[in-house]
Amino acid sequence: MVYTVKKLSQLSGVSIRTLHFYDEIGLLKPAYYGDNQYRYYEEEQLLALQQILFFRELGVSLKEIQEVLTAESFDRVDALASHRSILVQNIERQMMLVKTIDKTIEYLRGNIIMKDIEMYEGFDLQKQQEYEKYLFDKGFMTQEQINESWKKVKHWNQNDWASFYQEGDALNKALVTAIKNNYTTESKEVQQLIQQHYEMVKRFWTPTKESYIGLGEMYLAHADFRKYYDNYHPELAEYLVAAMKIFAEKQLSDYR
Repeated sequence: MVYTVKKLSQLSGVSIRTLHFYDEIGLLKPAYYGDNQYRYYEEEQLLALQQILFFRELGVSLKEIQEVLTAESFDRVDALASHRSILVQNIERQMMLVKTIDKTIEYLRGNIIMKDIEMYEGFDLQKQQEYEKYLFDKGFMTQEQINESWKKVKHWNQNDWASFYQEGDALNKALVTAIKNNYTTESKEVQQLIQQHYEMVKRFWTPTKESYIGLGEMYLAHADFRKYYDNYHPELAEYLVAAMKIFAEKQLSDYR
């Protein structure tokens, strides 16, 4: 069966703009172009798009996905088996987190006794340490700043975290709108959004010019952050980081 870009978008949930973008960067070319220059996709492209979405779910960057899919050694069945294994592991971890939530609720209601260590079952504390180590090793954060960050959120409750995540979600959506409206990263509108981003970061620690730029570098380098921003828009990570660099160079000093 042949799909137009509109029909493929409806089928897959991937926006038309993103499919156009994938075509432009050579990640997902249509099977052919019609006389009207419309894009047409067949089964091969549908399977390729499925692979792209699986890799994105696993936090792989678009550049790395392209390298994998075009490699001579790429085997679709082996890739699917690998995706399945990783997803099963993720499901098991998420179920553990659900169990921890349920136990904590019952503990707070006074229905059960809960050991302190049980409060942290299922959390990937290694990931948090990994992010901190990256910033520390690159010289963007000191151990003192890392400790400061933990102290600032030590007493946050569920509402505090929910409010923080909602604010971040709204900010990312506003940046996606800016991308779609073709605002440049140095525009007043975008820089006002970056000011909001900087203020959010300051709730944890106060970046200097260098460390704020370094934070942006981690957004680009680390697969977890790539996945997070790609879920909003495939261009968001680069757009945000470019805007952060402009903000840092104009608004921040080298020292706290």
